[in-house]
Amino acid sequence: MKRAYYSKKITDFINDSEEYILGHLSLNHTNFALEELQINAWISQIKILKKQLLGLDGYIYFEFAIPRMRKRVDNVLILGDTVFVIEFKVGENKFPRHAIDQVIDYATDLKNFHEGSHRVKLIPVLVSTNAKQEYNHKINILEMSSVIKVNEQNIKESILPFINYNATEIDVEKWEESSYKPTPTIVEAAQALYNGHNVNEITRSDSGAINLTNTTDTINKIVEKSKLLKRKSICFITGVPGAGKTLAGLNIANERMDADKNEHAVFLSGNGPLVQVLREALTRDEVEKSKKTENKLTKKQAAIKVNAFIQNIHHFRDEYLKDTKAPVEKVVVFDEAQRAWTNNKTSSFMKKKKGIENFNKSEPEFLIEVMDRHTDWCVIICLIGGGQEIHTGEAGLEEWIRALKLNYDNWALYFSDFIVKNKNYLKTKEMIEWVKINGKSDINLHLNISVRSFRSEKLSEFIYELLELNNHKAIKLFKKIKTDYPIVITRDLDKAKKWLMAISKGNERLGIISSSGARRLKPKGVDVKNKIDAPNWFLNNKEDIRSSYFLEDIATEFDIQGLEIDYSCIAWGANFYFDKTKGDWVYRSFKGTKWQKINKISDKEYLKNSYRVLLTRARQGFVIFIPNGECKDKTRLPEFYDSTFEYLKEIGITEL
Repeated sequence: MKRAYYSKKITDFINDSEEYILGHLSLNHTNFALEELQINAWISQIKILKKQLLGLDGYIYFEFAIPRMRKRVDNVLILGDTVFVIEFKVGENKFPRHAIDQVIDYATDLKNFHEGSHRVKLIPVLVSTNAKQEYNHKINILEMSSVIKVNEQNIKESILPFINYNATEIDVEKWEESSYKPTPTIVEAAQALYNGHNVNEITRSDSGAINLTNTTDTINKIVEKSKLLKRKSICFITGVPGAGKTLAGLNIANERMDADKNEHAVFLSGNGPLVQVLREALTRDEVEKSKKTENKLTKKQAAIKVNAFIQNIHHFRDEYLKDTKAPVEKVVVFDEAQRAWTNNKTSSFMKKKKGIENFNKSEPEFLIEVMDRHTDWCVIICLIGGGQEIHTGEAGLEEWIRALKLNYDNWALYFSDFIVKNKNYLKTKEMIEWVKINGKSDINLHLNISVRSFRSEKLSEFIYELLELNNHKAIKLFKKIKTDYPIVITRDLDKAKKWLMAISKGNERLGIISSSGARRLKPKGVDVKNKIDAPNWFLNNKEDIRSSYFLEDIATEFDIQGLEIDYSCIAWGANFYFDKTKGDWVYRSFKGTKWQKINKISDKEYLKNSYRVLLTRARQGFVIFIPNGECKDKTRLPEFYDSTFEYLKEIGITEL
């Protein structure tokens, strides 16, 4: 794939005319209308670089693609053993913070996801053409946490000291041809898919991961077969935390929309924050895109189309409580289907909120009943996370199977063997045997490698063993992941915040997260009862006090499930702590002025799962904050924290 609009040896670039280079750039610029501002910026860059690169031997690239970010960096230079990533700000007389972060983001993205850049020296450069000269000799080139700042006069003299001509030169041809394997956030992925990109363009293609394309292809075949045979089918897509289930669901809904608009494929989620964040991100993106065309959209106009694609499952449910006809949708994707409600919770909700007496169905049963109203065919795709039920009344996979077994055994059932082998999915032998006899297993319906944590695919396995108190297995796994995926621990929240700010680069997102039940962290400045605005927390920039960057507002497991950030601080509460004398976890909830023990097995599982969610939200690393206790406060005694701290240290986690 040709990643740059123009690329040549520097000597050839200097010999090419300005008109030829500009024509080449313009010819490849096909995404939207070419503005005069962009043409003038290119002309300035060409003139400046022709002067500054005279006499240098290397390669130059204009408008080099950074696919995951859906952007292009102005220039890339390869000189000797070094790759310089260059962003121009023509006419600028300062070095703006947002521009510094922007070029660091480009360099970091290449380092993480471009195979040819993994082990080369990558240096971000910001050219503010009219700025005063800066001194760049103290730049840390290994961490990419700072930028070479230059003006149009001193580019050459500023970059030369960073090149080691005695070192092995970069094989340019090999570097150009190396693959780009991005791991987008779910927000980035949704934006890319919505804008017409194929899932292959925005995800990794490692042989060690089950390809998301295979899952989509399998579902597409099931849909087409269901249409042909005029039958109703239900598919369960399972996966480890961060394996890309939501991404697979978005891709399936998107592809079915493209395949046949009459199917009215829709992506449904009961995860309110996820729906809010994705809708807001896509709406903002649509508005920004429209600014580059003649048909500018208002935010309200952009939201109408977006909201039809991503819907809240409860709104869908309520719509078909009122309307008893078959829904217009033929293909529905239920995200985080394990969170659908039990019979008791649904019936209680219907009575209290909807005034419906004697409602006697679980949410899975009602949703299947709604789709069963079709007289010919339909397909339900359920995205199921094992061990991801985090709230009282969440039914899990068993309730979907129970509804099929009792009332809809004529439906075709598709699943992966994982749900009959892993105790996190089906807990009774009766259910397991029924699924084996009445369903069809397909390996492509399970995603077994975490792609959220692109630095460590073993993370979810490590967290599982840690929470199951399997010390020896946890220790072995931690040794394997700690180099690529930093995990540290501290008793000091300020130290945790400083670690986050020091380790993150550019616009990498960081934030504090905690269990919704960690009520007695409030004296330490961690107030889990103070509700965040999810779109602002996850999407807004460093200047916005409502964003995660400010490390003030706390996201709980309910806010962050299904979403992710780059680096997190997990504030560990006294609601779930390790008791060394018993060798087990203590499960509690805070009521009024004191802690109450949790005895119900299902409620214990919800609490453990909430910590599983928190511990698997960071893409690149995290710090755990466990405060020192307070002897004078019976709700914050040292014993509620110390054993957990020691247990995590014994596993090998380093204290800050």
